[in-house]
Amino acid sequence: PTGYMENSISYSAIEDVQLLSWENAPKYCLQLTIPGGTVLLQAANSYLRDQWFHSLQWKKKIYKYKKVLSNPSRWEVVLKEIRTLVDMALTSPLQDDSIHQAPLEIVSKLLSENNNLTTQDHESIIVAIAPLLENNHPPPDLCEFFCKHCRERPRSMVVIEVFTPVVQRILKHNMDFGKCPRLRLFTQEYILSLNELNAGMEVVKKFIHSMHGPTGQCPHPRVLPNLVAVCLAAIYSCYEEFINSRDNSPSLKEIRNGCQQQCDRKPNLPLRLLHTSPDLVSQEATLTESRLKPVIVTSNEIHVEVERNNTANQKMTAGVGNDSEPNLIDCLMVSPTCSTMSIELSAQADRILGCYVEILKMLSDYDDWRPALASLLQPIPFPKEALAHEKFTKELKYVIQRFAEDPRQEVHSCLLSVRAGKDGWFQLYSPGGVACDDDGELFASMVHILMGSCYKTKKFLLSLAENKLGPCMLLALRGNQTMVEILCLMLEYNIIDNNDTQLQIISTLESTDVGKRMYEQLCERQRELKELQRKGGPTRLTLPSKSTDADLARLLSSGSFGNLENLSLAFTNVTSACAEHLIKLPSLKQLNLWSTQFGDAGLRLLSEHLTMLQVLNLCETPVTDAGLLALSSMKSLCSLNMNSTKLSADTYEDLK
Repeated sequence: PTGYMENSISYSAIEDVQLLSWENAPKYCLQLTIPGGTVLLQAANSYLRDQWFHSLQWKKKIYKYKKVLSNPSRWEVVLKEIRTLVDMALTSPLQDDSIHQAPLEIVSKLLSENNNLTTQDHESIIVAIAPLLENNHPPPDLCEFFCKHCRERPRSMVVIEVFTPVVQRILKHNMDFGKCPRLRLFTQEYILSLNELNAGMEVVKKFIHSMHGPTGQCPHPRVLPNLVAVCLAAIYSCYEEFINSRDNSPSLKEIRNGCQQQCDRKPNLPLRLLHTSPDLVSQEATLTESRLKPVIVTSNEIHVEVERNNTANQKMTAGVGNDSEPNLIDCLMVSPTCSTMSIELSAQADRILGCYVEILKMLSDYDDWRPALASLLQPIPFPKEALAHEKFTKELKYVIQRFAEDPRQEVHSCLLSVRAGKDGWFQLYSPGGVACDDDGELFASMVHILMGSCYKTKKFLLSLAENKLGPCMLLALRGNQTMVEILCLMLEYNIIDNNDTQLQIISTLESTDVGKRMYEQLCERQRELKELQRKGGPTRLTLPSKSTDADLARLLSSGSFGNLENLSLAFTNVTSACAEHLIKLPSLKQLNLWSTQFGDAGLRLLSEHLTMLQVLNLCETPVTDAGLLALSSMKSLCSLNMNSTKLSADTYEDLK
């Protein structure tokens, strides 16, 4: 018969496949031997014929091995067949993912259906299929088998010799653990098995270093996100049983969806920062017997008390001041359901927690990984039970400290919350925060680094005044220089409107030597500012070329410049540091910074204070999109020159 086949032929019915050719006829054929005869297939060329030949051979053998391995009798025979199957896959000229995946799936099914294998059988099978795993992810069932081996025999040499390259490949190439959760679980169990070795965390540390590489820049962009995903999942598993067993906690599903059923939850009790007074203390003593004992942080100046919904407490808080102008502001919002938890993990969960928190600490030590790590942890991707666990927050403090010490803005800016109304690491580790376990040293460190680079300095000071004024005053009272500077800036920028609060800040500053010195300097600056802003002086001023920041400061301190409207600093050597002097000019409308070293930091400061500026020349300055975007708040700006800057098309459209 000729033409097309009328009936299909099953692969299992094919007994033999042979290549056919004729010397004088350019025909390329395959001969299939089947029960009852043969079939001749003709291809258009030799390449297509060879493709058919190897594909049919492969399919025929796969069916054979499926049949042989589906009913194993003797395991020594099974092991021999597995090795032959692996060799066939490795030597096949076919280039397709299924060539290596099909044998892995056959072995995976074999293992899932036979649970009575000895440990030696396990290891022999793993070693036999190891060559196929060098360039392929293991199937889900095989991952389960590997996980079981890691748990039962963590010190086996198979873990080090066979699993290490497999896990390295997963971390380097996996794109989404959400689609392959068992790959993540296998990676998690592998790392735990490394931690069970004699050297423990030293072996894990060497593994992390091998993933990063010897250079200062990791060449594999997927390694860090995958490692963080494994760490987060492992840490979450430590608290999963605790989350599900608590009567008043949201379920695991609710937590993952970011929602809580408020009708079933106890309402949060806000903590209010109150100024101590003799009357308040006496009232508190009389009320203690009739209500629960308040939570108090002792101090010479302030105390923190849980605000409760009862009449006596309302009278007490009303006596401190009215709601519109309190002595100090509400600055501590802590959920007592978290802060009063007594969390005791099992020994196994405790080991898992210690291992993976230690890995997060290792990741934070790599400079090139720190920006991405800070970004991944900025949303605080941990359950509330973990944040209420003292051991966890104490260990994680090292990571937050590393973020606070990094001078790069993309790193330490991640200490702040992702969006308004949501707490960030800055709030959690500040005094009164659920994770704070010191006297505010980390809080002061975070404030210092954020103030040094925060482009919205005034806005940042406002947020501190609204939420953290009490801790700032307490630390300043103890002589912390950063907090003393913060309080001085609040007074200098008129952040605090309440006169009583201003007097409390001044008293706090004058109670220490460093505070008294800085307050005196502030008063001197204020006197100089009044003289500078006094009406009079020139309306136009041009500095000579090569003038510096110091020259500008010296000039502006020499007299009154209250009438100065046009200032040209073109072709001088001024930098962003001169912005501190420029923002003090009350009438400035035109500013020329052509060909200077004035950068983003100075531009952000100008955009906050020089709201009346109309003309700004930034031609040939090193400003970038990060600084130029801040100009959108300058509503009076009429003319803006950004020639020869690093302005992008998107920022240009935004500014328009």
